[in-house]
Amino acid sequence: MLTAEIIAVGTELLMGQIVNTNAKFLAERLTGLGISVLHQTVVGDNPRRLRDAAELALSRCDVVVFTGGLGPTDDDLTKETVAELFGAELKLHQPRVDRMRAYIRGWDRSMPENNLKQAYLPAEGDGIILPNDNGTAPGCIFEKGGKTAVLLPGPPREMMPMFLNGAEPHLRKLSGAELYSRVLRIFGIGESAAAEQVDDLIKNQTNPTVAPYAKEGEVTFRITAMANSPEEGERLLAPVAERMYREFGDKIYAEGDGATMAGTVVELLRQKNKTLATAESCTGGMIGSAITSVPGASEVYGFGFITYANEAKEQILGVRRETLAAHGAVSPETAAEMAAGAKRVSGADIAVAVTGIAGPGGGTPEKPVGLVYVGLASERGVRTVKLNLSGDRERVRTRTVLNALDAVRRALL
Repeated sequence: MLTAEIIAVGTELLMGQIVNTNAKFLAERLTGLGISVLHQTVVGDNPRRLRDAAELALSRCDVVVFTGGLGPTDDDLTKETVAELFGAELKLHQPRVDRMRAYIRGWDRSMPENNLKQAYLPAEGDGIILPNDNGTAPGCIFEKGGKTAVLLPGPPREMMPMFLNGAEPHLRKLSGAELYSRVLRIFGIGESAAAEQVDDLIKNQTNPTVAPYAKEGEVTFRITAMANSPEEGERLLAPVAERMYREFGDKIYAEGDGATMAGTVVELLRQKNKTLATAESCTGGMIGSAITSVPGASEVYGFGFITYANEAKEQILGVRRETLAAHGAVSPETAAEMAAGAKRVSGADIAVAVTGIAGPGGGTPEKPVGLVYVGLASERGVRTVKLNLSGDRERVRTRTVLNALDAVRRALL
């Protein structure tokens, strides 16, 4: 397997003035090509430190991808530094000069002379030029002695298309194989317990590999195989995925990098031709926000009630004053009446309600911070779930949202 290092060039990155989003994009794309990213480095606009970083990276990796330092100013030295390391000659590339003049003329400006610096590119046979259709800084690829350096501009809107259209096809040929993955998202079990359940798969890291990742309130398992075709990749991934489904069953709520609990719920509602209403106290609209962030949610979701005050619970949802007086707002009785009221008022097929103590204050020995009740009303009646959540206010609220959505998911299943 080829190895890679990503070097982001720019003093502004070191000073925290901008976030290095390029590294995330490149790491994901390189990994998908079957190239193992071993290191990520950030270096300022200093020629000596840049050269040191480049020499070190080339000594320990097969592929080094640079972003930034291709601009027109004196401190933009990535191209010159790397060309020297590869013994490559840079020559003025007239077609690129003409392209830059036309590009800048489109802004109703004339091209400053220092932009000519960006048109000095590898001479024929010394490297590959990567055109830039979104800016003035072209990129390039240098190769020598089994080492490859890919130079890309810093702005993401220029870097991403240049990598996808120019560098990635070249690197795919070098790699010879690609990584194929299936991502399983699990809710209702902690990372340690989940990992222990499939400990043999995690420890036997051959092909494919299994890696767990903890996220807020859920666990993600990425199954990854190196293969020469999508068909071979799926053949390798399928048995491991089947084992995971046997182990975790309906705790697996979705597959895919971009999958969310809310997205799964919306899709299930659509498939079952059901509608949903929500009634929220401690989450203050977070459940409704999660649902409406999913495109097409309006087909299945029409009513969301935020009943933070007891008066709102009474007046909007019909929670009985006697219930609130006898059991309090945070109780299974109140959660049940909130859910039943939301279903009745909205006419939805399913209604979910939450009431709890998110903190940091408001808790008592009998009802501590993190105590939450979820109420669910459907054609099968009303039931409640008690949660004892830990963490700060936002963590309690976030986990409440996930548990409420999971209750809806399980009702639909």
